[in-house]
Amino acid sequence: MTSWTQEIEIASSLARKAGEIIMNIYKQDFSVSYKGTNDPVTEADQLANALIVKGLADYFPQDVIIAEESPLPTESQLTGRIWYVDPLDGTKEFIARNGEFSIMIGLTLNGQSQLGVVYRPTEDQLFAGITDHKAWMEHQGASHALKATQVKNPTALALVASRSHRSPRLSEVKHTLNIQEEHPMGSVGLKIGFIANGGADLYMEPGPYTKSWDACAPEAILRGAGGCFTDIHGNPIQYGTNDVRNLHGVLATTQDCHERVLQALTGLCVSCEG
Repeated sequence: MTSWTQEIEIASSLARKAGEIIMNIYKQDFSVSYKGTNDPVTEADQLANALIVKGLADYFPQDVIIAEESPLPTESQLTGRIWYVDPLDGTKEFIARNGEFSIMIGLTLNGQSQLGVVYRPTEDQLFAGITDHKAWMEHQGASHALKATQVKNPTALALVASRSHRSPRLSEVKHTLNIQEEHPMGSVGLKIGFIANGGADLYMEPGPYTKSWDACAPEAILRGAGGCFTDIHGNPIQYGTNDVRNLHGVLATTQDCHERVLQALTGLCVSCEG
């Protein structure tokens, strides 16, 4: 098995450096632009994107890099090593100054997530993982392993959901699964880190509203911690295509409730993707 030590170290270093840039802007007044309806972008997104993309290109010149604030590749099918970068996941949380945003850097090989880091600069909290092997969290100089194999409470699942992009269909999902506990949170990466660290049992986005850069690093972390990360049909997330949307949504869970959630979603999938 490839150790991925160099890749993890470089991705972690770049995420921390991007975090410094982001925090410098976070502490000041800053302007907000819009890439599209309800899709804000700031100087922090753009500068962090530039730093990470340049750093990855310098260290790994043969790799493909797909980043949220960079032009997408024109090839219809990509193979080999592809980095997926979200330089500021949770821009709305950044603008709201609630601290719930992160930098996400992940690597795929031949269409499969291999490793990822998610860094929360407001807390100096870094989640890292190697798919199906291990995951850990570094916080203010200390490190501990992450495990996401068992639900918090066997009789009642705990959901972590988007603070700014919550799907209206989640209420139906909660009713079907009898979910009583919901934690609103920004950033996909932080939600997945919350599950991997034992804070909740599942996260889902039933619609095609997340992208490959939202999934790659979180998938490596959760699967490294023993959890499950698929689309809402239980199929692997697709990377390396010219469409970066996760067309069939995202489902992230602890290991022992994944099939239970998938079965509960079976009757909802048509409406979820409508």
